[in-house]
Amino acid sequence: MDSKSLLAGKTVLVTGATSGIGLEASISFALMGARLVMVGREAGKTEQKVEEVRQRSGSSTVDSLLCDISSLAQVRRLAEEFRGRYDRLHVLVNNAGSVFTKRSLTADGIESTFAVNYLGPFLLTNLLLDVLRASAPARIIIVSSSGHYSGTMDLNDLGFEHGYQIMRAYGRSKLAAVLFTRELAKRLTGTEVTVNALHPGAVATSIWDRAPVYTRPIFSLAKRLFMISPAAGAETIVYLATSPEVEGKTGLYFEKNRPKVPSRLAQDDALAQRLWDASERLVKLPEGV
Repeated sequence: MDSKSLLAGKTVLVTGATSGIGLEASISFALMGARLVMVGREAGKTEQKVEEVRQRSGSSTVDSLLCDISSLAQVRRLAEEFRGRYDRLHVLVNNAGSVFTKRSLTADGIESTFAVNYLGPFLLTNLLLDVLRASAPARIIIVSSSGHYSGTMDLNDLGFEHGYQIMRAYGRSKLAAVLFTRELAKRLTGTEVTVNALHPGAVATSIWDRAPVYTRPIFSLAKRLFMISPAAGAETIVYLATSPEVEGKTGLYFEKNRPKVPSRLAQDDALAQRLWDASERLVKLPEGV
């Protein structure tokens, strides 16, 4: 099939779509003929980036929705608005992510890194599962990180009320994303909806602009010398969303378009189930979802 029509007739939702790898993946999806829904936080920037994607891809089927993924209320509204406009969802890309130098809490009382990188995507995915099932075959892609290898999981202190450090919080949120992938794959057995996580590589994006001031010169140098471009970082997202090579494959962690063994903790099925249960309580997920 011509790549320009690979996603023709398919609806694709991308969070964190207005910059970095989310924007580059969005351009690729639009070039492939998708009905693309870009999710951003700010109305003005989102409108500008939608127009950029339309111009760069030549596609007229690029829409947008607004949501701050850290807010559970906004995630619920996003799911409701999506369901009100679209009756199908073939690819869901949970890409929105952030880091925070100092510990902060969202309006829901959740540690901000955990909320953006994991809990918001957990809720959004669950609220759209019935649409994904109705659209099967469908794919869920969760952007994690190699940072999950250093991640820990204390279910009694998920938000690092004690011992917060930026990389500890980041690693935990990305470990949670891989555990979520593993548990969700089990729950979706037999539905033709697959879910896989990925490490996009060390990408030169603005996410690390929030790193501590003393580390910023290091990140600035790394961006120039070692880090890959957002376009290169988006390649595994696009691969997992479209490649026939991963059809039917689920519950895996990918790097450079290849499955890779995740951390020992990320393979702990009992921990994955306990995290799921804790997450359900935190987001107050309705029964039967």
